[in-house]
Amino acid sequence: MTPEDEAFLRRAVELAVRSRAGGDAPFGSLLVDAGGRVLAEEHNTVLSDGDITAHPELKLARWAARHLRPADAAGTTMYTSCQPCGMCTGAIDRSGLGRVVYALSSEQLGALQPSGGPPRVPQHGPALFEAARAAVEGYYA
Repeated sequence: MTPEDEAFLRRAVELAVRSRAGGDAPFGSLLVDAGGRVLAEEHNTVLSDGDITAHPELKLARWAARHLRPADAAGTTMYTSCQPCGMCTGAIDRSGLGRVVYALSSEQLGALQPSGGPPRVPQHGPALFEAARAAVEGYYA
């Protein structure tokens, strides 16, 4: 990790601390371009917005998809106080960001939560392959 990476990561942790002080969950993130310029900062607003998807990583991935050209997005780094969850990871991948640097791993976060995190919802499938395939086939061609 470079000194610049460490400074940006410390900023993400600072955003997390501010988020918690403001009554939201303690998570913060920022997006930095290839030249080291901060493009956007976010913190978790799940509680204040009443929106379970209001994670800072997801909000920054959506911002990048709307405002950056693919080549510019590929040159960015997201610095975040905690390793992105599955929902956020999917959005980050689809938005084409270049890399993610995080302070706290998902395993470390889980160890800090009394219940170990939210319960997993059972998923069943695949099912109805032919019907589902017909809806998708040719879309990616």
